[in-house]
Amino acid sequence: MERDVDEKKLAIFLGEFDYQVKEINRIYEIIQTRTPSNPKNPIPEAVVESIGYWIHNLYCAYEDLFKIICSFWENNISSSSGYSTALLRRMVFAIEGIRPALLSEDSLRLLDELRGFRHMFRHAYSHGLDEERILILLKRIKSSNPTIKKDLANFRQAVASIT
Repeated sequence: MERDVDEKKLAIFLGEFDYQVKEINRIYEIIQTRTPSNPKNPIPEAVVESIGYWIHNLYCAYEDLFKIICSFWENNISSSSGYSTALLRRMVFAIEGIRPALLSEDSLRLLDELRGFRHMFRHAYSHGLDEERILILLKRIKSSNPTIKKDLANFRQAVASIT
């Protein structure tokens, strides 16, 4: 990275980044505690709703991280009907001379699915959540977590070395 970054501002960015990653990890832990031990048994509706709520919060926490990155490195994406999609997609590519990519294509796929779930969750006024869909998302979240964590760690390491 060629960008000349003020050390104090970078330290503040890294503090915000670390705090948000800690929040994301906390939500993963909550999701883990809500996960049924035997998903072959029917899951009570209240548990499905709780898990759905925390999956919703997980994506919101990631989106907050993306906003922190965009506001520090390349200004904000203008609010529009496709704002969340544009924000997520921007995290997959490096901006030459500015910052490295945050996410791999594998991470993008899961997070895009979570973004879609969040949209549905926010607009599911008159119908409940689908237990099967929740269980599929839980499985994907668990299997993708190491990849996303690695992406976040690689990004942090790359930007921490900029000065």
